[in-house]
Order: sequence, then structure tokens, then C-alpha cells
Amino acid sequence: MSTLDKPVIIGRSSSHFTRIARLFAAELHVDHSFQSVRDLLSKDPADYGGNPALRIPVLKTSRGVWFGALNASRELWRQSNPRPRVVWPEALDVPLLANMQELTLQAMATEVTLVMEKMAGAGEGTTHALKLRESLLNMMAWLEQNASAALATLPPERDLSYLEVTLFCLVTHLEFRDVLPTAPYPTLNRFCQQFAKRPSASSTDFRFDT
Repeated sequence: MSTLDKPVIIGRSSSHFTRIARLFAAELHVDHSFQSVRDLLSKDPADYGGNPALRIPVLKTSRGVWFGALNASRELWRQSNPRPRVVWPEALDVPLLANMQELTLQAMATEVTLVMEKMAGAGEGTTHALKLRESLLNMMAWLEQNASAALATLPPERDLSYLEVTLFCLVTHLEFRDVLPTAPYPTLNRFCQQFAKRPSASSTDFRFDT
């Protein structure tokens, strides 16, 4: 079977953005393969499935190449049958939910920057790194304070939401990459413990590709 006979997720098993796409593929029961990006410091777009942004994940399908976790998740949903009821970001039309999604994604991006700076040998005490960490702490405090109300506001008839998937990937990734301890966030931890019961979560555990 050629690689384009089924979708190919390009990323890393240690990446929270990649895990979003992998979780959706598992939730949607879409048969796919996985291709690991070996060097995240590479400057060659070919190593990232052709993504000129040099970022992961990327989804390759018979219809073309999809850059980013949201694009990949949407295409996996389109390829699923039956299609479950997914709440996408554009449906979050009240400030609480919209801001919850925005800060979840921004916290994920901030964490990536901190991890990449550490990988590149930059000091954690630079002015930029200190601001990033303060920003991350501020966002995590807001997410902790508002998580219960936000999650309760999601449509009860949903099968899944992009917000829940991204929030789970963010919180579980923080200690996996030794960025922040999560003990100060009991509400978020309770949510993650509940979400972790889904088979899709247990089948996409973070790990370092060898």
C-alpha cells in the first residue's frame, strides 16, 4: 500500500500539536500512518512534509497536504464515516469559550518556544524567556480559574470538541517536557484524568521517538 492510500501524519510523538491530530485520527477511527520528524532544528521544509513554516504536524492525504493541527483534524473528520459531532473553534461564540480556546493554543505555542529555546542552548534566564514563562503562568492561572465554567458551557450533545482535545494536550505536556508542574491546577488535572479514560488518549501517550 502506498503512503497516499491512507493519511500520513507527520510530526513527533512528543509534540502536543502532533498529538491533537493523532487524537482526532484515533477518535474518528481513520486508518493512518505516522512519520516522525527527526530533527526539529532542521531548516529544510522537506523534513516537515513540505511545510514552509518548518512546523508540525502535517497531514498528507490523497487530496493534498494539510499544514497544522486544526487543518489536519478537520480533514481527518471529513474522511471519517460516520462523522461524529465535533465542536470546532468557530462555534465558540461566547467570550468565555472563545478566550478559553485562544489561551489554550497560545499557551501551547508559548511552551513550544520555551522548549525550543532550551533545545537550542539559550538560557532560561534571558529577558525574553522570563517574559514567556510569566505569560505561560498567567495563562495557566486563567485556564484553571475558568475551566469548569467553560467546559460546562460546551454543547452537551457533542462527541468531541477541539477545545477539550487541545486543553488535554497542553496540560499533560507541561510536566512531560518539564516546563511547569501541574499540581497547582487541580481543576485542569481533574479534567485531564477524566479525558485520559478515552481510548484515543491512552493510545497517543507522549513519548520520545527513537
